[in-house]
Amino acid sequence: MNTATYTVTGMTCGHCVSSVKEEVGEVPGVAEVEVDLDTGLLTVRSESPVDGAAITAAVKEAGYQVV
Repeated sequence: MNTATYTVTGMTCGHCVSSVKEEVGEVPGVAEVEVDLDTGLLTVRSESPVDGAAITAAVKEAGYQVV
């Protein structure tokens, strides 16, 4: 299993976390998504490598930024 970690800015509550998880979870190939509100860490697990640009676009679609 492949794991990639990103830092997301702008999240302030549980709803923010849910929005990011939902959007990133829809990216083809993503098997599991974890988001830590306190640190802003987004961990994405997949069976094969997932394009980082697709993850960044999904986070942006949710209304947040990857730094």
